Amino acid sequence: MKTILMSLLLLAWTVAPPAGDLTAKEIVAKADKKMRGETSRAEMAMKIVRPSWEREIQLKAWSKGTEYSLILVTAPARDKGTAFLKREKEIWNWQPTIDRVVKLPPSMMMQSWMGSDFTNDDLVKESSIVNDYTHELAGRETVNGRACYKIDMTPKPDAAVVWGKVITWIDTQDFMQLKAEFYDEDGYLVNTMLGKDIKKLGGKLLPATLEMIPADKEGHKTVIRYEELTFDEPIQTGFFSVQNMKRVR
Repeated sequence: MKTILMSLLLLAWTVAPPAGDLTAKEIVAKADKKMRGETSRAEMAMKIVRPSWEREIQLKAWSKGTEYSLILVTAPARDKGTAFLKREKEIWNWQPTIDRVVKLPPSMMMQSWMGSDFTNDDLVKESSIVNDYTHELAGRETVNGRACYKIDMTPKPDAAVVWGKVITWIDTQDFMQLKAEFYDEDGYLVNTMLGKDIKKLGGKLLPATLEMIPADKEGHKTVIRYEELTFDEPIQTGFFSVQNMKRVR
């Protein structure tokens, strides 16, 4: 009987281990804050891979908390100066080639960002993985040799989110998001995101590469590589304005 009891306890630990004093929501919040900081500034390269061609885009990005972000395309020449701004609940796109500012409606959040496998929502993060979902610890699994919390995230009934469900794997030691699966409202897997090439960025241990892979498009993927990342440098809220979106370099 004692042997059977110990086996059951071991099985329970394997299926749904405790996360110390942290709830599933607190684990997700720690991972989210680690990637954002109070402010962040980044330089990135995004490679769009298709079966017959590849395309690379150079980007700069700034953020402040969860309410403000600005993304600027710096190359190639045909897209240079294109910018995306999130300011609280409003999202804007500046297209210098046609001298036009467009306010993006919520219906466009699921659309491809710059022809990539990331959505508009993925890049400007209109929805909050902390506040717009309920979180449940589903167990513990290993991703790329690292022990991870596996957490199921279900949208709250009144949340304006694009996914029907998200499953995320967060490193138990350094709270890095190493994998995420994105499902539609019918429960079908749409995209899988992988965090790779772990290194020190801005004084933090983080994945330097994010790879987004669509479930139903063989040979398609988009890879974002962080070339520079700094955290917690002062950025004034006024930096995140439609006027500045047009002139930032």
